[in-house]
Amino acid sequence: MINVNFLVFDEFETLDLFGVIEIFGRLQENYHLNYYSMKGGLVKSSQGVEMTTQPITHLINGDIIILPGGKGTRTLVNDQEWIEKLRQISLTATNVLTICTGAALLAKTELLNDKKATSNKRAFEWVKSVNESVLWQEKARWIATDKYYTSSGVSAGMDMALGFIADQYGKNLAEKIASDIEYIWNDDPNNDPFAKK
Repeated sequence: MINVNFLVFDEFETLDLFGVIEIFGRLQENYHLNYYSMKGGLVKSSQGVEMTTQPITHLINGDIIILPGGKGTRTLVNDQEWIEKLRQISLTATNVLTICTGAALLAKTELLNDKKATSNKRAFEWVKSVNESVLWQEKARWIATDKYYTSSGVSAGMDMALGFIADQYGKNLAEKIASDIEYIWNDDPNNDPFAKK
C-alpha cells in the first residue's frame, strides 16, 4: 500500500487539490489517501470548501507528497517552520508533486535548486522570485525531474497526476482513468497553451 499525503493550508485552490484526489482515488487497491495540515483540524480553501486534516506530526510514511497552490502560498512561503517541515518530509518521500504555486513552497526548501520546474504562468514572476536557483521553465504543462513533479496552473495538476500514473504503470491506465472521469487529458507535458506567447 502506497500512502499519498496531501499537504493543505488555508486558502488552497480547490481544483488543485480535488482534481488530483479524484485521479489518485481511482487507484484504491494500491493507494491510501491522507490529508495533513500543520496543526490538523479544519482547513478552508479559497472557495470556502472545508476539509478535515491530521496534524503534520502524524505523517510517518511519506511515500508521495502532494502540494496544491492557491492564495495561501503567498504568506506560507515566509513561514520558516512550515517550510522546514516540508523540506524534512520531502527529503524522505519517494515522490513530491506540486500543483500551481505549490511549486513556490517546494522551491523555498531549496530542494529544487538546479532542477527544472514550472508553475502557474499567471503567477510565474512571483514564483520565480521565491528562488532564482531553480531552472524555471516558462513553457511546460508539467515537468518531472528526478523524484519531483511540478505543474502549471490549477487544472494542470490533473494532467500531471495522470502523467505520473503513466510513468508508474503505463499510459493505458492513465488513459482509462481519464476516460472514466470524462476528462480530456493533455498528455504532452510540453504542450502548454497558457504559457506566454
